[in-house]
Amino acid sequence: MSLSRRSIFSGLSSALRGAMGSAQAATPQPADRNGARWAMVVDVARCIGCQACTVSCIMENAVPDNEFRTIVSTYEVQSGPRTHMVMLPRLCNHCADPPCVPVCPVGATYQQQDGIVVVNADRCVGCAYCVQACPYDARFINHETQKADKCPFCNHRVEAGLLPACVESCVGGARIFGNLNDPDSTVSRLVAEKHPQVLKPEMRTAPHVFYIGLDEAFLGR
Repeated sequence: MSLSRRSIFSGLSSALRGAMGSAQAATPQPADRNGARWAMVVDVARCIGCQACTVSCIMENAVPDNEFRTIVSTYEVQSGPRTHMVMLPRLCNHCADPPCVPVCPVGATYQQQDGIVVVNADRCVGCAYCVQACPYDARFINHETQKADKCPFCNHRVEAGLLPACVESCVGGARIFGNLNDPDSTVSRLVAEKHPQVLKPEMRTAPHVFYIGLDEAFLGR
């Protein structure tokens, strides 16, 4: 689905104002590089496709026009005689075995000890090898900086003890963020109890964005 910046911003101001209290995970503590493994769980049934997450990400990270670090894709799914709409929030999956890392010729893309995959823009040469290697279409070349760009789980916010902007602004509470290594965290409990799925499991990248209620038609997306 094609989305313009204007259409996403239109009508969302009230949603964003009311979303601050809707996050469904406890605010994380500053990243423990020796112990934390940050992850996200997305409850597809709770996503209403309002794009508040997309807007908050753009505002928080100054993402250029017509480029997105996260977005909610909308699909029509045929189930027998019925057709229904499915919302699929998408972002970097912060894989345990990220294919974007080994292809970078200058080491600009790397994974932190806490699992977050980041880009060192000062080292990036804009070759786009990582963009091509990502099986989730979660990377792009920023047309303003000519550097690789992607979702870093709002690393700067997490280090300050805050939630990622998309989680904090989610109107339906569909995005849950936390430390997967903490057995008492909401994320850990959901992964253990709900047995969520991941996108493109056949790629064996071990994504750390998990989906509850994901339609089988989207496993290969």
